[in-house]
Amino acid sequence: MKAIPQAIPEVLLLEPRVFGDERGFFYESFNHRQFEEAVGRSVSFVQDNHSRSVKNVLRGLHYQVQQPQGKLVRVVQGEVFDVAVDIRRSSPTFSQWVGAILSAKNKHQLWVPEGFAHGFVVLSETAEFLYKTTNYYAPEHERSIIWNDLDLAIEWPVDIKPSLSAKDSAGSAFRDAEVFD
Repeated sequence: MKAIPQAIPEVLLLEPRVFGDERGFFYESFNHRQFEEAVGRSVSFVQDNHSRSVKNVLRGLHYQVQQPQGKLVRVVQGEVFDVAVDIRRSSPTFSQWVGAILSAKNKHQLWVPEGFAHGFVVLSETAEFLYKTTNYYAPEHERSIIWNDLDLAIEWPVDIKPSLSAKDSAGSAFRDAEVFD
């Protein structure tokens, strides 16, 4: 596995070694020891999630103010543009974002540490998205920042207004959002 720090160095793009031939492919999608070496600390995952979405669905920007979740995310069918926003007020990269294309074809994963808001938009006709989390889902602590916040100015690769849930449509502006210290 190759770990590539992004513009925000705590966010890592993980590229697995894929072995393929005319029969198909094989790769190790997760190795705890290699993952901890890449992130430089001990990490325990407690929950796996799987979502399926259609083209132009945008999910996010989500985070939990208590019980924060680190997320290791990947796509097993289709393609998404995945985004992590640093919402740690004390961080030198506070309010900055990084984005990456994750797809079944490239098999890349993104490590989004605790203290980040996370979201993605589906670029293919459908996409199946898997993510491991370091803490349990706690709806009472979940928050959402509006996807098109002017201060964040995320460059989503969509030509039309994405399809949003009611919760995501009601996301707060970044300047009004609860953030981490």
